[in-house]
Amino acid sequence: MVLSVSDRTFEQEVLASPIPVLVSFGAPWCGLCHLIQPLLLQFYSHCHSQIKLVKVNADENFKLSNTYRLTNLPTLLLIENGQVRDRLEDFHSPRELQVILEEIRTSYLDSANNVEKIDYWQHQRSA
Repeated sequence: MVLSVSDRTFEQEVLASPIPVLVSFGAPWCGLCHLIQPLLLQFYSHCHSQIKLVKVNADENFKLSNTYRLTNLPTLLLIENGQVRDRLEDFHSPRELQVILEEIRTSYLDSANNVEKIDYWQHQRSA
């Protein structure tokens, strides 16, 4: 299940998150938002320990919609350490989004694995 966040909970759940957060801005009337939902859930199932996934109803959270200057839906923001690292909008198909999500997943999983490898080797050297 994807966590729904609002203007009230955004800072705590997204900006203060210790891991990167993929924020999906959508609306109930947005057809493409519904089409990409299975892709987002699949993405989340593969990397939920390295990247958090949340959704925001753009119609009900005007402050966030204005803060992040949404011009179309869906819009996905990858936020790390409180900063927008990537903005995904204007993708034309679920397949295009799937490729982008795979690149993000691979990038973060590789970097997490590299940190674990570095920690392991540093521990081995000091032992």
